Amino acid sequence: MFIPRHLQSSFEKANDFFPALLLTGPRQVGKTTFLRRLSAPDRKYVTFDDAGLRLLAREDPRGFLDRFSPPVLIDEIQYVPELLSYIKILIDEQRFHDSEKAKGMFWFTGSQQFSLMRDASESLAGRIGIFEMSGLSQSELAGRPNIPFTPEREFDDIPYGNTAELFQKIWYGCYPEVQGLDAKQRELFYSSYVNTYLERDIRNLTSVQDLDRFYKFLCSCAARTGQLLNNSELARDAGVDISTVQSWLSILTTAQLVYLLPSYASSLTSRLVKAPKLYMLDSGLCTYLTRWPSPETLEAGAMAGAIFETWCIAEILKSYWNDGQNRPRLFYYRDKDKREIDLLIEAHDGFHPIECKKSATPKAEDTRHFGALARLGKTVHKGALLCSCDKIVPMPKQNVICIPAAAI
Repeated sequence: MFIPRHLQSSFEKANDFFPALLLTGPRQVGKTTFLRRLSAPDRKYVTFDDAGLRLLAREDPRGFLDRFSPPVLIDEIQYVPELLSYIKILIDEQRFHDSEKAKGMFWFTGSQQFSLMRDASESLAGRIGIFEMSGLSQSELAGRPNIPFTPEREFDDIPYGNTAELFQKIWYGCYPEVQGLDAKQRELFYSSYVNTYLERDIRNLTSVQDLDRFYKFLCSCAARTGQLLNNSELARDAGVDISTVQSWLSILTTAQLVYLLPSYASSLTSRLVKAPKLYMLDSGLCTYLTRWPSPETLEAGAMAGAIFETWCIAEILKSYWNDGQNRPRLFYYRDKDKREIDLLIEAHDGFHPIECKKSATPKAEDTRHFGALARLGKTVHKGALLCSCDKIVPMPKQNVICIPAAAI
């Protein structure tokens, strides 16, 4: 069953302006399905998963573009990035003769960004709109409209389910293909997903030679989701040096499997921790790599809080990405006194502070560190406590609202 994606509105608006559009994201999040459903009947489709077409595009780019003339959807463009310079010439020629017909000439997908974003930005500067697609958001799954998350937005006054139901969602993850699978089928999906990622993308598109060590590194990142980035610990776990860790982290972040949430940096204080926090972007992949065999064991396990927080941060990110905001102003706060706030959403002249707690029973003390923001000289807007409660609970004395995580 196809689930409508919230990115559609922003994508269609950009298509009325840009000659080319690039949709990036991990494998299996539904990029091709999304674009093929949006395509008009006259838009051709070609995929560079086909080795013969890759060879044709590399050896005879002009002949390839004659055969697959615009409007065209080119899948997995990262395999032939050199084609972009020839596409630029076609776009400029069309713009010169008829600027209206130049709109939406080329659509691209890319499962791995690596050098793709740089190549697209350099070759097609001013000619291309870039969008990021992640796994399904909870609002997409629930059929709700997408609204970028802030504590001040309106929330439906309905039951949002219990903790067990929430951890079922967290354990399964957000890839379209895992929705509705049983536990064995889910295991098979993630096993195949990791193997395909290592063999096709890592081996073919990067300089990584030792896939076993890279897999250990990937598992180590999953085990440290929700924690401050510590390159030394990751290097020790994978048996590599720190420069290799930095290179491999770049691969995972550009592949959109990992997100590094920056700390808020202020010139008013030097007492803030500067290292980013590491998050896996799909909780299902995270629980697979860290070997939690069921939602029940995850909910009762030592990583329950960290993976709950990971899921919340990813859902908030999706709400901005699906609105076409690729670089939302999101941070975390941690000072040398170990006062930490999971998330700061920049708004106007200040922040919305957000705390994530697995508990279904919110407490005022869960937001006690929000007061630390006073030293930054910024306005502290309404805050939120994301938890596994089943309904909205205002806490007016703290200027905080308790929000069920499933409502994000």
